[in-house]
Amino acid sequence: MKNLKTLNFSVLALCCFLFIQCTTDPIAGPAGEDGLDGVDGVDGVNSTTECAQCHNVTTSEAVHASFAFSSHYENGTYVRGSSASCARCHSGNGFVDYISQGAMNDYTPSQEVLDHPEKITCTTCHDMHTTFDFEGEGYDYALRTLKGVDLMTDPSYTLDFNGTSNICANCHQPRSLPPADNGLGLYEITSTRFGPHHGPQATFLEGIQGGEIAGTVEYPAPGSATHRTGSSCTNCHMGESGDQIQGNHTWFPTETACIECHTGGAPSEVAGLEEDMATLLALLETVGVVEVEIDEEGNVDVSPVRGTYKIAEAEAAWNYILLMEDKSMGAHNPKYAKALIKNSIEALSAN
Repeated sequence: MKNLKTLNFSVLALCCFLFIQCTTDPIAGPAGEDGLDGVDGVDGVNSTTECAQCHNVTTSEAVHASFAFSSHYENGTYVRGSSASCARCHSGNGFVDYISQGAMNDYTPSQEVLDHPEKITCTTCHDMHTTFDFEGEGYDYALRTLKGVDLMTDPSYTLDFNGTSNICANCHQPRSLPPADNGLGLYEITSTRFGPHHGPQATFLEGIQGGEIAGTVEYPAPGSATHRTGSSCTNCHMGESGDQIQGNHTWFPTETACIECHTGGAPSEVAGLEEDMATLLALLETVGVVEVEIDEEGNVDVSPVRGTYKIAEAEAAWNYILLMEDKSMGAHNPKYAKALIKNSIEALSAN
């Protein structure tokens, strides 16, 4: 019995010893040698640095200040936004809706757009970047679209200005085609809105859809104008400016933008075109195809007169209105402007 008690005590003592060994920190050995220092890493790039080049207070204030001088800013630009055929260009939310539906020529505005047309603002044209590889893929300026534009008057013809200028062409294009011979050498003007509408700049720059009357002045090939091949809408109309009343988001061309190419100074006009336009207008008045009113400030208002005319007379009236509505006095496409007006004068002078 005594031996059993001794055995039990021995087992208990052994368990206590083992427990103490399992729960007590081990005895530290000698210190090892220090390891080699690692190579310092390269500092990362601040993710907002590139964004801040454009997204900063100074840039934002300049954009808003210049936009206030633009025609797009005026309240009147969206008064036609409640019309189904006008909403895509005459209201901010109409344009957004048009682009979101695929920018199709058969676009039908939503009832919300027609009931509540909105002014044109920054978000009309800008949404979010489609690429952040600005160095490799170019700046998209968060524009809603960079795609080429199928013309409203001819969907088989795609205007592609290769980049940011394409967004302009969505609205700055004619809504109707030049007069066509009815088979009897005549054309009937049925509306005082006869003409290409108020924004034919894109097609005029391309050199198409004028009334191309045969004459002694040759028409240049479509797409061959120097402003078409060597520049763009944004290059000429959005140059840097220090006074905020031209360039930038006013879209009024600056002399600085012009002299990048016109090193001898920005040309003030297409030589002889103003005189030719005056000559053509007088001939059109004589024919009776247009009426002219001049207000107290000397502004000239030209209105088509309903009636049936010789095809050349109708085409000549179209050409005059085309250049008036283009508003560049031929600068967008000087050779095309000269050919249209010179050949129109010849045709009417021969009658």
